[in-house]
Amino acid sequence: MNPHIQSFFDPETSTFSHLISDPSSHACVLIDPVLNYDPKSGRTRTDSADQIIAYIEAKNLHLEWLLETHAHADHLTGAHYIQEKLGGKTAISAHIKQIQKFFKNTFHLGNDFVPDGSQFDVLLKDQEKIRCGHLHITCLEVPGHTPACMAYVMEDCIFVGDTLFMPDVGTARCDFPAGDAKTLYQSVQHILQFPETTKLYLCHDYPPNGRKENGMTTVGQERSKNIHIHDGISEAAFVEMRTARDKTLEMPVLILPAIQVNICAGKLPKAESNGVQYLKIPMNLM
Repeated sequence: MNPHIQSFFDPETSTFSHLISDPSSHACVLIDPVLNYDPKSGRTRTDSADQIIAYIEAKNLHLEWLLETHAHADHLTGAHYIQEKLGGKTAISAHIKQIQKFFKNTFHLGNDFVPDGSQFDVLLKDQEKIRCGHLHITCLEVPGHTPACMAYVMEDCIFVGDTLFMPDVGTARCDFPAGDAKTLYQSVQHILQFPETTKLYLCHDYPPNGRKENGMTTVGQERSKNIHIHDGISEAAFVEMRTARDKTLEMPVLILPAIQVNICAGKLPKAESNGVQYLKIPMNLM
């Protein structure tokens, strides 16, 4: 029996969260949930997460996994909030430790923050297989955007995170710490070796020319139409394009709050003696 896939779009961050459920057992897995955050006021909201929670409860589903494709720089994860409401295990690539180590120094985090991945329930390795009810999920490392990017393969579907976008948008940037355009090219080629009918579920869409947002494409569409990396684009040409393009991009609006929260699996900082939680903003560093 094929899994049922329900995608949720957060318009503030252009993020797709994907809920995959096993019809026979009612078990489900959630990929890349969002915690809403207003950078002007520093206030969080749970609109996007509550929508997903309501759907899970209405369908009588049992949440077993909250999977992250990477430590996002463009939205805060809602994984911890949803886990507190519904349970399930948080999981991410084991390479998150590399990301945590770098950003521990960037944000000058104290001794309470240990960059060992223990903030997540499970650290996943390449080709590791996990189960959700009767669904079999294969973890596929796809570094390049970050060294801790992980895609998830289920039946004829791959949840690719930020590795690929819709064909008219292209590919992920590679100028974040330890990102690498050559590595991304190789990761994309790995994905594009799957059958052309394989469905690719995306984490973001930034539609040009007024196109409606779309969270799913196929291997065949990417191979024939992706503006950055379609068939015939050499590694050298891609690296040259990606490197030049990345130099023109601004930092994501939410990168400073998002990274601090996301390397902690969505757990917000502990309140200080005045009862207020604080995030750090490094001055003249990024």
